[in-house]
Amino acid sequence: METATAFKTELLQVAEAVAREKSIDREEVLEAMEQAISKAGRAKYGHEHDVRAEIDRKSGEIRLRRFREVVETIENEVTQILLADAKVRNPDVQVGEFLTDDLPPIDLGRIAAQTAKQVIVQKVREAERARQFEEYKDRVGEVVNGIVKRTEFGNVTVDLGRAEAVMRRDESIPREAFRNGDRLRAYIFDVRSEQRGPQILLSRARPEFMAKLFAQEVPEIYDGIIEVKAVARDPGSRAKIAVISNDTSIDPVGACVGMRGSRVQAVVGELQGEKIDIIPWSPDPATFVVNALQPAEVSKVVLDEDAGQIEVVVPDEQLSLAIGRRGQNVRLAAQLTGWDIDILTEEEESKRRQEEFRQRSQLFMEALDVDDVIAHLLVAEGFTSVEEVAFVATDDLAGIEGFDEDISEELRLRANNYLEEQSRKAESRRKELGVSDELAAFEGLTASMLVKLGDEGVKTLDDLGDLASDELIEILGDQAPTPEEADAMIMQARAHWFDDEDAAPAEAADEDVAEKDASEEDKT
Repeated sequence: METATAFKTELLQVAEAVAREKSIDREEVLEAMEQAISKAGRAKYGHEHDVRAEIDRKSGEIRLRRFREVVETIENEVTQILLADAKVRNPDVQVGEFLTDDLPPIDLGRIAAQTAKQVIVQKVREAERARQFEEYKDRVGEVVNGIVKRTEFGNVTVDLGRAEAVMRRDESIPREAFRNGDRLRAYIFDVRSEQRGPQILLSRARPEFMAKLFAQEVPEIYDGIIEVKAVARDPGSRAKIAVISNDTSIDPVGACVGMRGSRVQAVVGELQGEKIDIIPWSPDPATFVVNALQPAEVSKVVLDEDAGQIEVVVPDEQLSLAIGRRGQNVRLAAQLTGWDIDILTEEEESKRRQEEFRQRSQLFMEALDVDDVIAHLLVAEGFTSVEEVAFVATDDLAGIEGFDEDISEELRLRANNYLEEQSRKAESRRKELGVSDELAAFEGLTASMLVKLGDEGVKTLDDLGDLASDELIEILGDQAPTPEEADAMIMQARAHWFDDEDAAPAEAADEDVAEKDASEEDKT
C-alpha cells in the first residue's frame, strides 16, 4: 500500500519537474500522462472501447474508466447503451450523457510503458513548442542575446535560453565567424509556426538591426526625441543612417555620435567595424539626397518626381567620392532616400545642356521657319516643344523680350500649321501601315503613337491587348505613358474580349429559341 502511495506521489513530482524544466504548465503534463495511460488501457481492454484515465490532481491516484454514451438507437454496441438499459442503473440519466464503469488498475508491461512514455514525450514536446511560439511571436523586431549552440554550412543555431533560434548564412555579416559557446546579439525578424516546431529567425545584416542598436546606445532615440527615419547597409562594409530630432535644441547627428564618438563606436564594434555615415534627414528630397551623398559635395540637383529620379551634379574632382568604391556611396544613398540617383560632373552636365539647347533650337528653326535668334530666345524661355508654342497664350509669348503681339501670333500660327501637317502625314502613314480605324479611335493614342505601333506590327485592338505594359512603353519611347496608364490602356483594349464572352451565350440562347419556334411551326 505504501508502495502504491509512493508511486502516486512520485507521479505528481515527475509532472511538476517536467513542467518546471520545459517551462510549460503542470496541467498540460498531467493531461499528457492521462492520454498515455488511456492509450495503454485501450491496448489492454480493446481499442474499440472508450477508455479514459484520470489522475487526481491532489493525491496522484489514477482512475481508469470505460465510457458509454446513452442513446435511443444503438449504432455501436461497444461505446453506446440504450436509454432503457441505462435507466436501470441510473433513473435520472438522459440521452447524450455517459455511463461509466470503473476498470481495475492496469500493470503496464514493457511495451505498454514504452508506448505511454512516447505519448507523454510527444505531448510535452508539442506543449513546449506551443509555449515557445506564444512567447516569441510578439517579439518580432526585438534584439536578443544568445549563445551559439552549433554552426552548419554557415547557418548558426542560437540558444536563447527558453528557445532555439536560427540565423541563416545570408542574414549574417560577411566574413563573421562564430564558434560554439560564443555570445551573439541579433534581431528577430520573423517567427513562424511550422510542423517541426516554431522557427525563430535572426539577422545581423538587416537595416533594422542597426536601428535597434542605435536605440540601445542613444537614450534620445529610445525616448523618442530623436527618430531614425531610414537605414541603408552594405553589411560588414558601410552604412548610412538618417535621423531627425523632434526637439530643435538637440542635434540628432551629434547625439548619435556621442562624446568623442563613444555611441557610434559601440555600434561599429558590434557590427565588425562597419563604417557608418550619420545623416540629418530632411522632408525636402533634394536636401536629403545632398546629405545622403556625404562626404561628397554637390553643386546642383534636378528632380524628376514623375520618374522618381534625381540628377546630381558634382565638381569633376568629387565624382569618384560621390560614386564611392564600386558604386557603394551612391547605391547606399539611393537605398536611403528611395530615389534613383544619376550623378554627372559639371563638365558632362554643361555638354549635355549645350546639346539639348542646340537640338531644341534646331527643332524651332525647322518647324517654325525662324532664324537662330528667335529659336534661341524660345529655348532660353523654357519652351521645349512645338506643342508648347502652339497652345501658349499670345500674351505669354509677347512678354518675351524682343517679341510683340504680331510676332507672337505669327509663331503660334506657324506652330499650329506645323502640327497639322505632321498630323496629316502621320494619318497617311497610319493608313499605309494598315492600322485599323478602331485602334485609331482609341482614347489616349495620338497619330504619331499609332505610327510607332504600326511599325511594330500593332494594328488592331487585339494586338494592343496582347501587349504587356513594359512592351507598350518601349514601343512608344519618348511618348510613352506611365506604367499605371499603360496598364489601364491595355485593360481597356481587352474590354471587348469579355463583352464577346458575355454575348456568346446570349446568341446561343437566341439560336435555341429560333430553332424551337421553327420546329413548333413544322409540327403545326
